[in-house]
Amino acid sequence: MNAARRKSFQWIGLLALVGLVGFGGWAYRQWFSGSVQPSVPPELAEVRSRLALTSIPTVRFRDITEAAGIRFRHFNGKTGRKLLPETMGSGVAFFDFDVDGHIDLLFVNSCPWPGWEAPQPKPTLAVYRNRGDGTFDDVTVEVGLDVTLYGMGVTAGDYDNDGFPDVFISCVGKHRLFHNEQGKRFVDVTDLAGVGGPGDWPKVIPQSFYEWGQPIPFGASAAFLDYDGDGKLDLFVTHYVTWSPKIDLSIDARLTGGTRAYVKPQEFEGAQCVLYRNVDGRRFVDVSKETGIEVFEREGVRPDGRLRAVGKALGVIVCDPDEDGWPDIVVANDTVRNFFFHNVPGPNGSRIYREIGLENGIAYAEGRARGGMGIDYGEYRPGKCAVVIVNFANEPNSFFGLDNKSRLEFSDAALSVGLAGPSRGPLKFGAFFFDYDLDGRLDLLTCNGHLEPDISIVQASQTFAQSAQLFWNTGGGQRLFEPVTAEHAGPDLFQPIVGRGSAFADIDGDGDLDVVLTENDGPAKLFRNEHQLGHHWLRLKLVGNGTTTNRDAIGAVVTVEAEGLKQTRFVVSGRGYLSQCELTLTFGLGPRTKVDKVTVRWPGKTNDAEVWTHLAIDRLHVLQQGSAPR
Repeated sequence: MNAARRKSFQWIGLLALVGLVGFGGWAYRQWFSGSVQPSVPPELAEVRSRLALTSIPTVRFRDITEAAGIRFRHFNGKTGRKLLPETMGSGVAFFDFDVDGHIDLLFVNSCPWPGWEAPQPKPTLAVYRNRGDGTFDDVTVEVGLDVTLYGMGVTAGDYDNDGFPDVFISCVGKHRLFHNEQGKRFVDVTDLAGVGGPGDWPKVIPQSFYEWGQPIPFGASAAFLDYDGDGKLDLFVTHYVTWSPKIDLSIDARLTGGTRAYVKPQEFEGAQCVLYRNVDGRRFVDVSKETGIEVFEREGVRPDGRLRAVGKALGVIVCDPDEDGWPDIVVANDTVRNFFFHNVPGPNGSRIYREIGLENGIAYAEGRARGGMGIDYGEYRPGKCAVVIVNFANEPNSFFGLDNKSRLEFSDAALSVGLAGPSRGPLKFGAFFFDYDLDGRLDLLTCNGHLEPDISIVQASQTFAQSAQLFWNTGGGQRLFEPVTAEHAGPDLFQPIVGRGSAFADIDGDGDLDVVLTENDGPAKLFRNEHQLGHHWLRLKLVGNGTTTNRDAIGAVVTVEAEGLKQTRFVVSGRGYLSQCELTLTFGLGPRTKVDKVTVRWPGKTNDAEVWTHLAIDRLHVLQQGSAPR
């Protein structure tokens, strides 16, 4: 080869190298940028398409809010003074309150601050009964839940084992427990049950509300669980910060230009979570202190420094990562370390919790605290589980993979599973794992929206309303979780909202999972899953015996084996952010046409297991404890 030709090839090689480095640099910036949906240069779109190792399925979500009869609009009570609770939004729950086999909806609402006139009609909780075809009737007044309060979170569970799910609402102020009267009405039993919390709104003249300095309870997410295995549902309630209007307004928080901003959680003292033990199916007792749920740290280095509450809790998920049959609790905290409460033996045969988040890797991601909001736990690969916590704007989702079951060791794998870059930009609140395409793998959805209406003044890259994010579980390949766009899921799901709570359920009985999203100070959105891939499915509703196991089977672990596919799901109450999904479990089967084996490990001290074989596909089965064929 002559010198000229060699030189020519050297130049070609150099240009190719520069192009490759340039493409790599562009890809790196796109992957780790803080933008919500980074644009792709047209000339590189075809290249990226060819490089893709997976093919995202087309499963569209259609906005059916109006057609379904949902008219709920959240009201946050904002007055211009910018009090922190106004930013938080509220939750939503899917539950079958009348036990007719059709999943119903409950929306939590807030209310005006004292001294401010309520809009008409007055904001209340809202209950929508499912007609059986995925459309709904507003039955709020009929069932007695036209109640005005500053609501935050919701969880539903049959705490007295009478066969009808009851409802707990966490609030800014006094929490509320409503007993379900045979599916016809709800009755406020808060005082009788003893779960109202540490206080209520002040009984003061309206003009003095902003001067009120005594802390008002600031509830967040909640969950029913049977922590001591006695067959009765106990109650876990998170609290956000130590708050009052005077404390809030005494902190000087400013945006560019000098206008007031909402105060950051770092400026407030923390608060304690609460665990209520179900005594007799009617009354609860606060056992937070003796069970190790209260978490304190001492200020400074002196041994006599003031003890202060550590937690600033917004999300909670109950799970059993070590598979010992006793429910553990993971709490997502905002700007402080996350908690992992490990259920261990206590004195005299009791059960208590030991907080081990610092020991097992849950406390921090990348060595620091993030702004934790929503949380969930699930099996993202066969035999591999993780806790996902969604965080503040410009912070990626945390994805704590369970590395060692027996030692309860976790590590953040968000980067390796493909979530770190795409999730970094938006401010995430709602979150849940679900198998939206019924292929047998858990996907992930987050409900997003900023808390500061004027955020674009401070950060040009941020907006108040933001798009939800949907991540498809590829099962492997270059990234485990692939961002889904409007091309494959339709445009409706990605319309920007000030998103907060979120939940899923099969509202129309077709086997796929539909989605509801709530908006802070705005209308809720209901989306029908229009799955047309031909994938098969199995849905299981579990019914405990009501004595050794709670009737809702909350805490049960179910494993389905179908033609080589093995997957495990968990019956949990509260999840995500302030919300609850349906308790019925959905198992996607993909192209498989036969279920070989279903194993149910029931909650409770005995931790009994039952096996069903050859259940028919593409239908709902009700599995009652003690009814498995022998």
